Amino acid sequence: MSDQLDPISKAIRIQTSKTSQKEHSTPLYLTSSFTFENAETMRAAFADEVDENIYSRFSNPNVDEFIAKMCALEGAEDGFATATGMSAIFSSFFALLKQGDHLICCSSVFGSTFTIVTKYFPRYGITCTLVPADDKAAWEAAVQPNTKMVYLETPTNPQIGIIDLEWAGQFTKKHNLILNVDNCFATPVIQRPIDFGADIVIHSATKWIDGQGRVLGGVIVGRADLVKEIYLYCRHSGPALSPFNAWVLSKSLETLDVRMERHSKNALKVAETLEQHPAVSWVKYPFLPSHPQHEIAKKQMKAGGGVLCFEIKGGSAAGAKFLNSLKMLSVTANLGDTRSIAAHPASTTHSKLTEEERLSVGITPGLIRISTGLEHVDDIIADINQALEQSTK
Repeated sequence: MSDQLDPISKAIRIQTSKTSQKEHSTPLYLTSSFTFENAETMRAAFADEVDENIYSRFSNPNVDEFIAKMCALEGAEDGFATATGMSAIFSSFFALLKQGDHLICCSSVFGSTFTIVTKYFPRYGITCTLVPADDKAAWEAAVQPNTKMVYLETPTNPQIGIIDLEWAGQFTKKHNLILNVDNCFATPVIQRPIDFGADIVIHSATKWIDGQGRVLGGVIVGRADLVKEIYLYCRHSGPALSPFNAWVLSKSLETLDVRMERHSKNALKVAETLEQHPAVSWVKYPFLPSHPQHEIAKKQMKAGGGVLCFEIKGGSAAGAKFLNSLKMLSVTANLGDTRSIAAHPASTTHSKLTEEERLSVGITPGLIRISTGLEHVDDIIADINQALEQSTK
């Protein structure tokens, strides 16, 4: 395949070598292990002298194809795929950090990530400093002699905060730190953190990568030397992506660009409409001029993505009425689906945080997160509007 192809074309054309059947679409390799011609070739494979499949916990043709496509899209040297997004995040931490190390983490992160760095890190002697997404002075002040990694989301979940990736890349290079970026909300067709200096990029492939709410998956891509450490950790700890899920995700990547274009257009229209609604206090979406980091978003993102959030007047009670009144939108904690989704982060994805912790990162009682789907935008807006009307009664 030509290296001159656009990454979007590579995500469509990359596939495993054809079998004797000359199939046009990649077959499923549903096998736990792989055979060898003789003892010597098996020995060489286990000694890493040859690049051969051994066991699907280590590698599998379907998984390798998915990784290759993600590396092409993100501009990464290498990658490893995992069973879930959280296993990807966990593995990137515990493969590269050790007892005595220090992590600087964006304070507004997914609830399970927050739990890992605040509850489980101390058990293993790893410390963490949480800093506000938009406070560059706080990032600088957080650096310690034992700091090894910076972890951030942009856009953040669920507050849709934007962190300047160009600045983050310069900051981590100045202090010789690993820059680990969760690019789940944007996807590589909208934003490529490696272009700005990221060393590791992580996705919950369960979300926009799949795009239809079917399978779980995670992926880590980035510098080859760091990915090798992550691979060795995962090879022994076992958070392997199933071949079937990898096959689904690989096919999903073929439509990622066109899907995200539609998701983004729908989300912008919904956000613009909500800004004018009397029952809404504020709306946050990266490509709204009212977003605090709008200019940064335009600099590093091709579009605003499919997620927005807003504050409904009336707090948690109005939020519950809103969710209960929806007729078309799904009420679920997932996102990144063809179907539009509404969620209440304070009672779901971030419920394990204390009220003080939620408020410190802007998760208010009336915060509603919308994952905008592919339905006709007029239908999405109509359902949200009628639910907002019910929430004020």
